Amino acid sequence: MQDFSLLQFADYLSVSAQIKAASKTEFKEIVFDSRKVFYPVNSLFVAIKSNKGDGHKYIKDLAEKGVANFIVERDSEIKNIDNVNYILVDNAIDALQKIATQHRNQFTSPIVGITGSNGKTIVKEWLYSVLQEDYKIYRSPKSFNSQLGVPISVLQINQENNFAIIEAGISQPNEMHKLASVIQPDWGIFTNIGSAHAENFNSFEERIQEKMQLFERCKVLFYCTDHALIHQEVTQSKQLANCQKITWGKQENAQLKVISSHVNLGNTFVRLIWQEHEHTLTLPFADSASVENIMHVCLLMLHLGYNFETIQSRILQLQALEMRLEIKAAINNSVIINDAYSADIESLKIALNSMEQQVKFKQRVLFLSDFYQTGKSNDELYSEISLLIKQKGISLLIGIGEEIATFRNYFPNSSLFFKTTNDCLDNIAQIPIHNACILLKGARVFEFEKIADILQEKSHETVLEINLSALLQNLNYYRSLLKPNVKMMAMVKAFSYGSGSAEIANVLQHNGVDYLAVAYADEGIALRKAGITLPIMVMNPEKDGLLAMIEHQLAPEIYNFRILEAFSEIAKNRAGYEENPIKIQLKLDTGMHRLGFEKADLPELCKRINAMPWFEVEAVFSHLAASSEPDFDDFTQMQIHRFTDWSNYIQQQTGRTFLRHILNSGGISRHVSAHFDMVRLGIGLYGIGSKEEQPFLQHVSTLKTTISQIKELAMGETVGYNRRGKITQSSRIATLPIGYADGFLRKLGNGKGCVFINGQAAFTIGGICMDMCMVDITHLPKVNEGDTVIVFGNPQHIHQMAETLDTIPYEVLTGISARVKRIYFQE
Repeated sequence: MQDFSLLQFADYLSVSAQIKAASKTEFKEIVFDSRKVFYPVNSLFVAIKSNKGDGHKYIKDLAEKGVANFIVERDSEIKNIDNVNYILVDNAIDALQKIATQHRNQFTSPIVGITGSNGKTIVKEWLYSVLQEDYKIYRSPKSFNSQLGVPISVLQINQENNFAIIEAGISQPNEMHKLASVIQPDWGIFTNIGSAHAENFNSFEERIQEKMQLFERCKVLFYCTDHALIHQEVTQSKQLANCQKITWGKQENAQLKVISSHVNLGNTFVRLIWQEHEHTLTLPFADSASVENIMHVCLLMLHLGYNFETIQSRILQLQALEMRLEIKAAINNSVIINDAYSADIESLKIALNSMEQQVKFKQRVLFLSDFYQTGKSNDELYSEISLLIKQKGISLLIGIGEEIATFRNYFPNSSLFFKTTNDCLDNIAQIPIHNACILLKGARVFEFEKIADILQEKSHETVLEINLSALLQNLNYYRSLLKPNVKMMAMVKAFSYGSGSAEIANVLQHNGVDYLAVAYADEGIALRKAGITLPIMVMNPEKDGLLAMIEHQLAPEIYNFRILEAFSEIAKNRAGYEENPIKIQLKLDTGMHRLGFEKADLPELCKRINAMPWFEVEAVFSHLAASSEPDFDDFTQMQIHRFTDWSNYIQQQTGRTFLRHILNSGGISRHVSAHFDMVRLGIGLYGIGSKEEQPFLQHVSTLKTTISQIKELAMGETVGYNRRGKITQSSRIATLPIGYADGFLRKLGNGKGCVFINGQAAFTIGGICMDMCMVDITHLPKVNEGDTVIVFGNPQHIHQMAETLDTIPYEVLTGISARVKRIYFQE
């Protein structure tokens, strides 16, 4: 790890540091998320206030844990704390960028800056893979390409590195010039231009011009001339006039010209002309995106002087990168986090942080391989890893490889070590794994996918993939709309809209949501057993479950006198209510006419509440009938006015202070004046919003299956029960292992519904069976058995399926059967 000094940072910023611990001004880690402070004594915490949260709230706790150095935007939380040092700045991110710029100026070896809509991280990782034998490379971790991620990445470059690769991403205008000042790349790679973040720009040309700012000081720029708009903007740019352009593509003017290409047995064979000589390369991928990414890698290698023979041998070793952490069910009531695609300290920290979110599991098991090409001595490397393992509470370490076994004394005595992955597999039945969270973290050569295959719970081929990164993006979108100090209640009822309650609740708890809401008591009890400690409201409490709700600290929605009295009879007999009253939330019916107290009930309600000291009225709330419908805005405003008046009346008559909330997902953006103290985020969290909101939301759920069998049928044959699928020409019919018992409903049969295979629609033929359905793939000759099938997600949005079914997306999501395996991943 690199050594930094707060005094040096203050000098970079031309400000004075407040020093109250003069012997502790040095540090090695720069952290902006309080949950990711791995080495408190060696950390600088950067407190940032944003729509996602306020880091200043955690300063006191971090100081108590041993963090001594801070960068803050206000000093009210830190000025009275002893034994800490801090720098006060106007904007912490701007300050980090200025510091990183000064640090970058000390580095003279080549830096490659990469930007584009897609492929940035893959090109970066593949460049590292093919060049690491010859250079001591630093590369930015994962997708650290933001206004915050880039300066933190650049600050990790040290004098031992003689090559660096940094990626830069933007989502708004006027962002790239800041990153360009920090990175100051010598060479640039412009991967491509696509639709990502298109909503924030007026045109493709505007986005290209914004991204091109990264290259204004570059000596060399690499790009593909087949992207006509990129080529046009680059060649016309006055700012890039002195930059050498090295290009590839099918166009005549490309320096590395692609003459032809064809795919066979999963490889792409490319004929090329470079410097008037013809060459052939075999690329170990069949998809066009991977081919494009590899060609950028080849182009830079040619510029570095590598010959085609070396290039060929190294690119054949490239493997597809999993850009996500997958969380799947495992044997013995466990879960497995599969990150067996890279082996470095930064990605290990990210994976351990994901592991920490799985609070349900008391046992934490880590399978870890040797780490290669880290730039650290083995002693330093495994010492750092052992400290991480201790801090993150790893119960059992399984080390695989000769190097890690050499340093077994650094790890707990309970650790197990094997020379090879096969040795581990031979003994895996004897490894004590029960009710555990298992993390696989290893270099690719160790083939940890073999371990995953053994430990993974075998299940139905139809799966619902849940993108937790997208879910958090949606959460942060709605957070950005809230007034300061407005709390967020997240709805995790109905199995979290089909996504899996405990897993979603874990992520929400870890990311600072204030409250959760479920429909029934048993859902809340299950969350408590899974380790969820957030306040939980139960929206449909039943008399039989009231005692259990008290025992598990669940707050019932009280909507009529019957439930109030039933709960009171149980609550008043509980000892200790004077110090610890039982929390309830009162529901008012302001116009939805489903559940709740009406205006005429309020005097009696207040009278009874005043006679029930065993209750704490945690919140008063109501439900809007048409929050997302402009045609009913007058009615919505009437509901809001009623709620304001009625809740004020309750407060006056009872003298109690409580939270108020009325807005659901549809109302958060449309009725800002009614945020009150808290909002309830439901379907919007899962990526489904109004037409105006949808461009800002990301798909969370993707329903996938596979092709079980393909049949060639002649004209006159029929498909399915009652011979409803008529074959009118020679046809190819694919059978899929998904049916109405999985949530693919019978209304989608007989050509009404479709799925997507290789990006193209295939319509149903015949009826939908309980466990299977059939689709016509006559127009898709390259489709094979085992191919992946997208039922909804991308490209088919769940809205389209809902329209076909004449229903709403809620019903589609919640209708996905529990037998469909949920797979969670983070990008």
